[in-house]
Amino acid sequence: MLKHLLDSKVAIFIQKSRIFLVQWFDRHGVSESGMVMITALAVGICSGLAAVFFRRLISGVQIISFDGVGGLLQWIAPFHLIIIPAVGGLIFGLIIYFFAKETKGYGVPEVMEAVALRGGRIRIRVAFVKALVTAVCLGTGGSAGREGPIVQIGSAVGSAVGQLFKLSDERVKNLVACGAAGGIAATFSAPIGGSLFALEVILAQFNTVYFGAVVISAVTASVVANIFEGGIPVFDIPAYTVVSSWELLLYVALGVVCAFTSVFFSKILYFSEDLWEKVRVPEYLKPVLGGIILGVIGILTFKEGGFPRVFGVGYESITDALTGGLVLKVALSLFFIKMLATIVTLGSGGSGGVFGPSLYLGAMVGSVFGQTVHYLFPTGTAPSGAYALVGMAAFFGGAARAPVTAILILFEMTNDYNIILPLMLATVVSTMTSRLIAQETIYSLKLVRKGIHLEQGQDVDIMQRVTVEEIMTTKVATVPLDMTLLDLSAEFFNSHHHGFPVLNDRGELAGIVSIQDLERRFESDTIMGKTVADIATTEGLVVAYPHESMQMALRRLGTRDVGRMPVIESEDSRKLLGVIHRKDILGAYNHAINKRAHKHHKADFLHHGGSDKATLSCVKIPPHAWVVEKRISAIGLPEDCIIVYLRRGSTLTVPKGDTVLHAGDMVELFCIADNLQAAAICLTRKENEGMPD
Repeated sequence: MLKHLLDSKVAIFIQKSRIFLVQWFDRHGVSESGMVMITALAVGICSGLAAVFFRRLISGVQIISFDGVGGLLQWIAPFHLIIIPAVGGLIFGLIIYFFAKETKGYGVPEVMEAVALRGGRIRIRVAFVKALVTAVCLGTGGSAGREGPIVQIGSAVGSAVGQLFKLSDERVKNLVACGAAGGIAATFSAPIGGSLFALEVILAQFNTVYFGAVVISAVTASVVANIFEGGIPVFDIPAYTVVSSWELLLYVALGVVCAFTSVFFSKILYFSEDLWEKVRVPEYLKPVLGGIILGVIGILTFKEGGFPRVFGVGYESITDALTGGLVLKVALSLFFIKMLATIVTLGSGGSGGVFGPSLYLGAMVGSVFGQTVHYLFPTGTAPSGAYALVGMAAFFGGAARAPVTAILILFEMTNDYNIILPLMLATVVSTMTSRLIAQETIYSLKLVRKGIHLEQGQDVDIMQRVTVEEIMTTKVATVPLDMTLLDLSAEFFNSHHHGFPVLNDRGELAGIVSIQDLERRFESDTIMGKTVADIATTEGLVVAYPHESMQMALRRLGTRDVGRMPVIESEDSRKLLGVIHRKDILGAYNHAINKRAHKHHKADFLHHGGSDKATLSCVKIPPHAWVVEKRISAIGLPEDCIIVYLRRGSTLTVPKGDTVLHAGDMVELFCIADNLQAAAICLTRKENEGMPD
């Protein structure tokens, strides 16, 4: 109830704000380019403020958790390091589950998905919930980064501004990129790197149309953050230089090492997610288990001032690596311990990014590599801190395949041209090597696992635009577990079905029974006294969920030789909603084609700017209309009116001249505004009614 009340209040406020701002812009005759600059500036200011607030929120939660609550729990030390992350896990687990499930995870892949599939539309609630849950996660010890969440928060702000003014998809995407750029720029005081991150990772394309607005937003956010934070650098980085020309070969080797370790990190991160998926507890309790494991890791490993080095973002340990303050054994140990802590935090459902852990792990890899080569060649190599610095960029470049972003962010943080050559060389080598050994990046792999394949920032499989809910059959014949096989045999004979979902006594899905199961029982044994429970398949069921893409469902269906797949409510609920049959696949594909065709019709109409000359309007064919059972070609619609698509039940089609209209059809008209009323009357009048004069 509270959530719906807040949503309605926010919606009213947004609507009033939109009307006021639109009227103001209209009165002052603001041009399109001026609108782009103003909105980009607004997003930059908001994302800069959001980044500052977010960092202080994390610090505040950490102080309350470990100085406040931790001080009260000192009598059970060091076991308070288990209790605090576990309680934090319970808090943010419940918030994510009940308020915004898309805030779970890293942040960047969710923004990429919104840009590719939803025109950049992100709920404004995401910004607030993401800030809160990530602050609780990191502030209570969660091992993850704050950069990915800042990107998602900034992007949500940009999307909200775009939706506020009802801008086109392209403009909303542009503002989403502006928000992402502002978040990164405010975090690292790196406006150039933030701009390139938005173009290279979020949009996956360099476009002059986007570039100007993104730069405005990034610079503005960086200035805002510097006003509040005083321009203090994130890391204390000494000046390093290349000692000898042949040392560049060692940086090439470091690039190769970072490529393999970054790919390993990506693989083990998603392997951890798969393991946690198999844990049969409610989703909101998994972070509690993750917090307990994280606490044990914190107790058993290195600490700085009593605080585990693997807790939180870990910038202090990165600084130690950059200044040469970590011995070889500690740096090597921290690499594996931090990786373990991160996959536990994120795999169990924590909210945080992988940008920060990538920098941390890269610094440790570089430190270990640098100390090793400096021991072997003490006079011909730079200190280990130089290799730690280059390792940060090379590791992130290998993980995210964003070499330009990695190079520029690290270069902006150092402002030292002497390190730029090894930085560029190692990062490019790492990116190229990782591309050879793994197809997907640490961000895109999450989308691929959901059935979303991106190319230049756009989806390349139309089936991922169609959800299971749009295609599934909802009128499903079922049988109970305790039905006798004699009755089941009669049910197969009377219905001509080849299989039934099986329900337990609570009405939940318990299994699947097919006619082949019954035939095998006939061949091997008597059916007398036997029930459906004796032959039904109840383990390892292949199921689908209503809101996932058909591509994911079909991929799952294709791995097993089954003719039907039950659709259940969620992972935590076995309530049966429908069934997907193999015959539905063709319908799903046609639906996807028609859905894309409709989008292209609409986009083409808007692109040609006929909004004040023509319009799109939806008309429902009533039961007694004269056009029922008539071909479209025989209707005689007014001049400059066409039917661009037709919806019949759950089926969407692009009609042709010989398409026959039925009662209840929903048709969308593309029509000159002056002729719209006549076209609507033509489609809805009764047989004995004439057209008005």
